[in-house]
Amino acid sequence: MSEPSLILNREGHAGTILMNRPKALNALDIHMIRDFAHAIAQWRHAAEVKLVLLEGAGGRAFCAGGDVRAVRQAAIEGNRAPVEEFFTEEYAVNEGIALFGKPWVSIIDGICMGGGIGLAIHNGPRVVSEHALLAMPETAIALFPDVGTSHILPRLPGALGTWLALTGARLTGADAVHAGLATHYVPREKLAALRAALVETGDAAVVERFAEAPPAPSFAEHRATIDRCFSQPSVLDIIRALEAEGTEWAASQVKVLRRMSPTSLCVSLELLKRGAALDLRGCLDEELHLTRVVVHDHPDFREGVRSVLVDKDGSPSWTPATLEEVDHAAIRAMFR
Repeated sequence: MSEPSLILNREGHAGTILMNRPKALNALDIHMIRDFAHAIAQWRHAAEVKLVLLEGAGGRAFCAGGDVRAVRQAAIEGNRAPVEEFFTEEYAVNEGIALFGKPWVSIIDGICMGGGIGLAIHNGPRVVSEHALLAMPETAIALFPDVGTSHILPRLPGALGTWLALTGARLTGADAVHAGLATHYVPREKLAALRAALVETGDAAVVERFAEAPPAPSFAEHRATIDRCFSQPSVLDIIRALEAEGTEWAASQVKVLRRMSPTSLCVSLELLKRGAALDLRGCLDEELHLTRVVVHDHPDFREGVRSVLVDKDGSPSWTPATLEEVDHAAIRAMFR
């Protein structure tokens, strides 16, 4: 018998969850999502559970995101039902974590992307180690920042959220604390003791005893450029502002943006603008509507997943091919 992909336990005063697909970097499938929903329902009103402790197995990843290859295959087959189930149930888990009413302690000691961020960001504490690596890389596969991050990213300091959403920039653990995605920096060597203290006490405040001041963020010297350029009203305006900077770093950001799906970049920026004025529920509803359009009705998602995760050739053929060709009326029509 194979081990379950999500291992739920009661330890001391904690409900513990271990994402257990290490070979797949603990990527979420529908069975894991349903087990998360079960744990939320079971532990929300259990007086003996003072907090939830969430971890990833294998030492390499917390959770690398959702199983978008399966979503793509269903889309290719014209099978809407499993796609609708996946995103509807995943987003319900994101909201359930936000409304859990008790601390939901995520220990991020490895890769945490996309759906993994959705499991951590809506509650806390969110603990990162020096081995943590966080990103929202959706524009590379022609999706968009989802799992409720369209509510979170516009609320990060300055234009950091837009920069992260459009470029898929990867943050170290220290970076994530400075950006506001994580709350505490705890070196890996202290994580076992932290875990034991959380289980023993059921008190999330013990995280403070183990936390250290994080190193300076790697993006510190570029912060003013990020705020200046990524606050522009359109993706093309962002690119023009970066080009006007005349620096090597700004030029590198232009190259990154030019590799992404033009449609996805425009959808993502519009989503963040709308998300800035919506509550979490409103953002999740908007995201769910967009999945139906983006996954089934536009070719870029299938092409992006093919290029990045299936054939891994890094040579997507986008429709349209350039930002200059994007029809912005068509972009707006994709929203509710």
